[in-house]
Amino acid sequence: MRASIDTHRSRSRHLARTKWLRSHNSFSFGAHSVSDNTHFGLLLVSNEDTVKPGTGFDTHPHRDMEIVTWVLEGALVHKDSTGHNGIIYPGLAQRMTAGSGILPHTANVTPGYEQLDINAPLDQGGWVTLASGMSKHSSARAITIRQKHAALHVARLRPAETVQAATAPFVHLFVAHGTISLEDSDALTQGDAARITGSEGQRISAGPDGAEVLMWEMDTTLSFR
Repeated sequence: MRASIDTHRSRSRHLARTKWLRSHNSFSFGAHSVSDNTHFGLLLVSNEDTVKPGTGFDTHPHRDMEIVTWVLEGALVHKDSTGHNGIIYPGLAQRMTAGSGILPHTANVTPGYEQLDINAPLDQGGWVTLASGMSKHSSARAITIRQKHAALHVARLRPAETVQAATAPFVHLFVAHGTISLEDSDALTQGDAARITGSEGQRISAGPDGAEVLMWEMDTTLSFR
């Protein structure tokens, strides 16, 4: 069975604005909910946020979510109600568990926090497993998420460098920087995404200026009761 590739361009994302925030939302929710764009696989939220310097999100609650933050430019200060705080910068993988992005496979888990700098392996090329709950990535993942059916990988590709997408029922690719060509599909540029159902390990090639790509690998989808 041939893989199905659904391309979503950067310009098609909903843009939410405030005085201090520009948030490009890949999936719909809340006031701008659209019934046919609520999730893909287990991925419920994929936002690209630009925050005005010296500002940020006030303290606010989350419940039963695994939230992975990946900084593209600049730095963010993180503080939470469990006492964790620090600075997040490009190449630092960070996960916050809001128990009591990706939904955990068990509800009401204890809140948690984890981070790790992965710049060194990223500079070596190819995929680096940023976050995973899958057992097959247990020895390679940077940080853990409480979702046994999902993993997030990232690659900083040199010009013309080639990698393969994961072979999985659901794969979500997001181009954070640069451009890529994707086998069996059109070229993708910064902010574009591809939702691949029945992925067969499609070849991904970076453009002339290289690329940074985020890839969610998921072996199931959300079921709503």
